[in-house]
Amino acid sequence: MTSYQQIAVVGAGAWGTALANAASRAGRDVTLVARDEATAGAIHRARESMRLPGIALDAKVAISGKRYRDATQVLLLAVPAQSFRSALVSFRENLGKDTVIVSCAKGIERGTHLFTTQIVEELLPQTRPAILSGPSFATDVARGLPTAVTLAAQDEAVAIQLCQALGSATFRPYHTTDVRGVEIGGAAKNVLAIAAGIVAGKKLGASALAALTTRGFAELARFGRALGARAETLGGLSGLGDLILTCSSMQSRNFSLGVALGQGASVEAASGGKLAEGAFTAQALLELAQEKNVEMPICEAVAAILDNKVGIDDAIQGLLSRPFKAEE
Repeated sequence: MTSYQQIAVVGAGAWGTALANAASRAGRDVTLVARDEATAGAIHRARESMRLPGIALDAKVAISGKRYRDATQVLLLAVPAQSFRSALVSFRENLGKDTVIVSCAKGIERGTHLFTTQIVEELLPQTRPAILSGPSFATDVARGLPTAVTLAAQDEAVAIQLCQALGSATFRPYHTTDVRGVEIGGAAKNVLAIAAGIVAGKKLGASALAALTTRGFAELARFGRALGARAETLGGLSGLGDLILTCSSMQSRNFSLGVALGQGASVEAASGGKLAEGAFTAQALLELAQEKNVEMPICEAVAAILDNKVGIDDAIQGLLSRPFKAEE
C-alpha cells in the first residue's frame, strides 16, 4: 500500500500553511509552494505566512517558489476555486500519472459550473483527483487544535491512504468515495454563510439565525440530492458540520462579509480586501441549481444582493413572504 510520504502544498496562504503544518505533524515530507521566489524567501526567513501572523510554520516544512520535490506523490492545491484551473495548468507538465491531486478549495468555477475535481479530470486525466473539506478554520489547524474533516476520492483505497498520510492526533480525516457530495457541501455552505452573516448584521435575532441555517441546510441537501450526493455526506462533516461552523463565527470570511452587508456596507466595502469564496460561487451555484430545477431561495437572494439587483431589506421581505408549506 502506498504511504504517500512526499507531499506538496500549493498555496502559501492561511489554508495552505495550515495544511502544511498538519501534514508535517503527521510525519510527511512536506514542501510548501508559494506563488513566487520572493514570497517563498519571506516565508522562509520569518518561518510563518503573512496570512497567519504569529503562527510558526513547522520547522520540517521546506518552502519553495513554484517548485516541489520530483518525488511528490500528493499535491494539495490550497488556492481559491476561481484560481484552481490556472494553478493546475502551471503544474501539469511535471505531474506523473499516479499523482493524487487533492483539491482544498470550496467553490464552483464560474462560467463552466465545474467543481474542482472535475477541472482536474478535464486537465489532468492521468492523475487521481480527491477533495478535502470540512469544518476547519486555518488558525485552528495550523496551531494543532483538534479538527475533523472529510477526504473523498473515487477510489476508496486512495481515500483511506490519504487519511492515513495526513491524519494525526489533532487532525482527524474521515474517508468517503462521495466526491461530489463533499464538494457540494463546501461550495453551498459559503453562500449560505453570507446569508447568515446578513441576519446577524441586521440583528434579527438568534431564532432567525437558527431558522436561516436550518432552511439553508434544506437547500444544500436538496441541491445535493439532485446531483447524486449521499445523505450521510450532506449531513456529515463536509456538509452540515461545515455549515454550522461557517454560519456562526466571525472567523469565517463569508459570515463576516454578510455581517458587514447587514450593517449597511456596500458589497465592495464589505469584503475588506479579503477573499470570500461564497461571493464568487453564489451565481455559479444558482445557475447550476436552475439547470437541475432545484429551488434555492436563500442562495438566490444572496446572489441578487451581491449583484446589486435587490436591496437587503427587500430580499428579506421576499423570503419572509413566501407561501407557507410543509417542512422538507
